[in-house]
Amino acid sequence: MRYNLFLSVLLMILITGCASVKQEDINYIQGDYTASAKEPKLNIFQPKDSLVQHDVLIFVHGGNWNSGNKETYSVLGRNFAGKDYVTVIPGYTLSPFGNYDQMTLEIAKAIKWTHENIANYGGNPDRIFLMGHSAGGHLAALAVMNPKYMDNTAFIKGIILDDAAGLDQYSYLQENPPTNDEYYDVTWTTNPEEWKNASPYYFLDENTPPILTFLGTKTIPSLYYYNDLFHQKLLEFQPEAKLIILNKKHVAMVTQFFSPLSSRFGEIQEFTEGVQ
Repeated sequence: MRYNLFLSVLLMILITGCASVKQEDINYIQGDYTASAKEPKLNIFQPKDSLVQHDVLIFVHGGNWNSGNKETYSVLGRNFAGKDYVTVIPGYTLSPFGNYDQMTLEIAKAIKWTHENIANYGGNPDRIFLMGHSAGGHLAALAVMNPKYMDNTAFIKGIILDDAAGLDQYSYLQENPPTNDEYYDVTWTTNPEEWKNASPYYFLDENTPPILTFLGTKTIPSLYYYNDLFHQKLLEFQPEAKLIILNKKHVAMVTQFFSPLSSRFGEIQEFTEGVQ
């Protein structure tokens, strides 16, 4: 019985892995790049059915703003492509080579590039969803919600927060001032006004795209606290917004998407299909 289950899971993974086409290391930053030795690029995972315009999912990886790599999430990209999303996974400049502002500017550029070019890869440029885990959730939300970064967000149909960090850095950093530990003094600066500008919580309003939130009960305590706070304020503008709480630790909240059998894909499909 266990052997048959193993074969079924393996077969599903192999089928899903073959159901997409990967386009690697596409340059989305126009102009000169000098922040670090390696310019950020993005990968695209296309469903093989290119005759239909698919919904687009931009996934922003986490890593405490100072680590992480888009290549780690290729299996996630393939799995979402297997669920009929054209999936875009951008890299971005990590601290200490850039602060939150540069990272968010780069994610905004990746979003704009996707809007302008994704039709060439089978995606619908007017149906783009953003998703981010941990620091990636912060950057995805901030790029869309803080008007500094994008002047047109009409094509952003929704945001999926997966155990997102940094939703209210203004409050968090007042209690935990940034030091050189983890390069937080570089990432956030030491200016409280910058902390507020960096916090999606203060940009929640009636124009915020629909948000679906996943949160782990075993995650970092401060992260759980600020996600709950964020969701309570979100309900003022989106009374039907879903908060799905899972009995998982922080890292497991993203590695669950490495399995094509995860129930989360169905929940995300329900969310995206419900947005017009």
